[in-house]
Amino acid sequence: MLMLLALTLVLAACNFGGEKENASEEGTTNEGTSDTTEGGSKEINLVVASEPPSLHPQLATDTTSGVIIQNVFEGLTTLVNGEVENAAAENVEVSEDLKTYTFTLKDAKWSNGDAVTAEDFAYAWTFALTPENASEYASILYPIKGAEAFNLGEGSVEDLGIKVVDEKTLEVTLENPTPYFLELTAFKTYYPIHKATAEANDTWFAEAGDSYVSNGAYTLADWQHNGSMTLEKNANYWDADKVAIDTVNISMVESEATQATMFDAGEIDYLGAPFGSIALDVIDRYKQEGILTIADYAGLYMYKFNTTGEFTSNANIRKALTLAIDRQALIDNVLKGEQAPGVALVPAAIKGFEEDMGYIKDNDIEEAKAALEAGLKELGLSDASELKLNLSFNTSEAHAAIAQFIQEGWRTNLGIEVTLDNSEWQVYLDKVSNLDYDVARMGWIADYNDAYTFLEMYNSATNGNNDTGWENAEYTALLNQSNTESDPDKRLELMKQAEAIFMKDLPIAPIYYYTNLSVKKDNVQNIEPDSLGNINLKYVDITE
Repeated sequence: MLMLLALTLVLAACNFGGEKENASEEGTTNEGTSDTTEGGSKEINLVVASEPPSLHPQLATDTTSGVIIQNVFEGLTTLVNGEVENAAAENVEVSEDLKTYTFTLKDAKWSNGDAVTAEDFAYAWTFALTPENASEYASILYPIKGAEAFNLGEGSVEDLGIKVVDEKTLEVTLENPTPYFLELTAFKTYYPIHKATAEANDTWFAEAGDSYVSNGAYTLADWQHNGSMTLEKNANYWDADKVAIDTVNISMVESEATQATMFDAGEIDYLGAPFGSIALDVIDRYKQEGILTIADYAGLYMYKFNTTGEFTSNANIRKALTLAIDRQALIDNVLKGEQAPGVALVPAAIKGFEEDMGYIKDNDIEEAKAALEAGLKELGLSDASELKLNLSFNTSEAHAAIAQFIQEGWRTNLGIEVTLDNSEWQVYLDKVSNLDYDVARMGWIADYNDAYTFLEMYNSATNGNNDTGWENAEYTALLNQSNTESDPDKRLELMKQAEAIFMKDLPIAPIYYYTNLSVKKDNVQNIEPDSLGNINLKYVDITE
């Protein structure tokens, strides 16, 4: 999960981050204000950094939207401690050729009391693939037979490998065996939507209330735009007896410093991605207090290059900027969260990609200067001062601190003056999507533990999560070949070959691999994020 790391230090996959987005987080452990009310119901107070851009499962791309959607909707499967478990599906049967999945649904209900049906899933998936709906995550459905052709306007809906056998049975046929398919069905783009509601109201997802019908552990009870959200336990949820928290209060607070102040004052119960982030200037204090938790996080913080830009279209300029970043010094002196320098597109936390392939060296100033000289010559420029670049990021103290550190390194080591440009989150997403930037910060958190979740977004310049303008025919061919390769080792090798092409062209500058920093009150239980940065509030509890 665009983008994705995407608002503080990662954007998204999910799009950016989401963004998936978020990398340095903040927090503290104080006894707080809202644990259990007099009537016995349990409440928890949390924070997100911004207004969610979209709460439609098939249209959302960022982690802020995703964490809300994940807790009010539920897919056929879910991930618990990194392992696939059935969720809305009671049973899954897989054919011998590993290409047909037959899901039998539980007797689950929507929040309005209607039965969750196979048609609700088929309707949602088809919505995502319909070209007119412009779902940026449509490509995550491409393992389904006919999905890519339909989404590209080259096939018909009748050719989709999505068959409603009956009200409780959904049959899905894949183009090729996809070993991680049951992880995909746990992702938000694969969630169902209530067909009757969506057909009656095409803006059903824009407000809280009766029109926002969901099938997860919680309902969207209130949404004060740009202010707060309230989730209430879904009485119609099939597993409601195991949901401990009755009310989830979520404030929207952009400033990491303010988030930390709120945690210190006991106004929020947990702080850390995906619910806010730890401010850089409180990390040392939280370490000293012994309340900071640092966990593995399968994500990459990066700077994307606009490969259609006047100067960043040049591969040597991109290489110079990429190599002239002192990642370890950034981690040691600014981030302080035990991150690892990013030296590839696919993080070392992803299975099969643990080895450093030697694509780039951290802080390789000599090679950076050589690349700069070559790039200037190719552009017909005589001096680095002629390069005019903007470095864009969404509003965040952490993103600003990182940008200032890297800006100074580029100035000192390369003589390149870069102008910093920050924007509010939604404005920023629009700028990046429209290639209205030179260099832009972004984060990407794995949607599933497979390298394809990082590689796939660059298979085409038109991919909704690409946002660089870059594409390469050989790269795309290798990814397509990997999708038809049934031998796991050969498939892994094809993806590594694709990554090597990517890292030669450098449409992005990898900066660091995320860790997830968090703090919580002592009485908050089971709120630790998994390696993909997910927190399923269904399992969270508050003790007396």
